[in-house]
This record gives sequence, structure tokens and C-alpha cells, in this order.
Amino acid sequence: MDQYISLTPIPSKILFVNDGSNDGSLEIIKDICHHHEDYYFVSLERNCGLSTAIKTGIDLCETRYIGYIDADLQTSPLDFLKYFQYLDSYCLINGIRAKRNDSLIKKLSSKIANAFRRLMINDGIQDTCCPLKIMETNVAKQLPFFKGMHRFIPALVQLKGCTVKQIEVQHFPRYAGTAKFHLFNRLVGPFLDTLVFVWMRKKNIRYKISEFELIHEREQLVHE
Repeated sequence: MDQYISLTPIPSKILFVNDGSNDGSLEIIKDICHHHEDYYFVSLERNCGLSTAIKTGIDLCETRYIGYIDADLQTSPLDFLKYFQYLDSYCLINGIRAKRNDSLIKKLSSKIANAFRRLMINDGIQDTCCPLKIMETNVAKQLPFFKGMHRFIPALVQLKGCTVKQIEVQHFPRYAGTAKFHLFNRLVGPFLDTLVFVWMRKKNIRYKISEFELIHEREQLVHE
């Protein structure tokens, strides 16, 4: 992250979100932030899942853009530098882990889950769960949140009528943390969440105003 900060042409601040883990990571985060003036942290009272951690970061963000990266160190913040040229044209830049360094079970479950999601919602996103994203903050703050929503951030952005750009990024073997998922729970959760998203998209309200007249403006014209 330090290397990214030294190279980025966009002034950046780093917010660590501790998801309530009791593995000692909070103390490590505090120490890192103590030595970097542009590093901050927030710690949740209890572990509520990845979607809640992401929502917490979005709620606290005050910059124009939000860059999201997972703490497992399988992606590099240096790839954010490739995203910047597309910021003016797209609301979300989403990574594609073209050469994944994961276990066979994780690759297989992701492939099945992604295929099912694309079949059901046809969002055209190759790697929806890639933990390397940049999005406009004002768009991110409007996204509806529910448990498991991190699997549908690109689709939710599209649901708002916004555009998504996909870029290939590096992917490394897992360095930090331990995966808590196996083939069964990596498929059941995404399956159920996809059904929730399909229902929500069907019920989504979108409209465009062709013309309008505000009451106070009409009253002002009368007085003039």
C-alpha cells in the first residue's frame, strides 16, 4: 500500500475496516495507522460479514471515489493505477482475476456460482467478486445493501443506470488469513443471494422526469 501511495497521481487516504475479527488484526492495523498520517481505521463491534464491512467503509468515505481491496493480499493496489484512465467514463471499474491463484475447489465453486449468476441476471460481469474495485462514492452510497450484496456490486451499479468497466488484474496465492468456505457454502449463499437480487431487480423503481414545475417557483411568478 505504501508503494501505491507514493505512485498514485490522485491524493488518496487508506481506511482499514476491521470486521470484528478477534485474530489480533486490530492491533496490527492500529500500529500501521499510527505510523502513517493518511491511514485510518474503523473496527466493528462484532463480525457481521464482508458486505457489512464494505458498507461501513462506503458510509464513512468522503472522497469522490472509493477503492476497495480485500485484506488477503491476493490482489495488488498497484493495479488501481490502471483504473484511473477510465474514471471519467465509468461509474465502476471492476477487476478480472484472469489467472487465479486459488485452490481447485475455490476455482470450481466460483466458476459455477458466476455461471449461475450470469444465467439468472445476465449482467455481463466476468468476475463480480474480484476484490479490486473503484467506484464513484455518490453511486456507492445509493446502492441497496443486504447480506451478500458484495457479490452483486457491479449489477447493483448497473441497476442504478450506471456503467461498468472490466480490467484484468494480477492475482497472487493467498498470503494472509484463512478461508472459511468450502464447496457447499460457497454455492448455497451465492445461489440464494442471486434469487434475492432477481426479486429486487424485478421490484426496482426507476423513472425519468420529462418536465416539472415547482410550487414556490409558480408562486414567485405570480408575485412578480
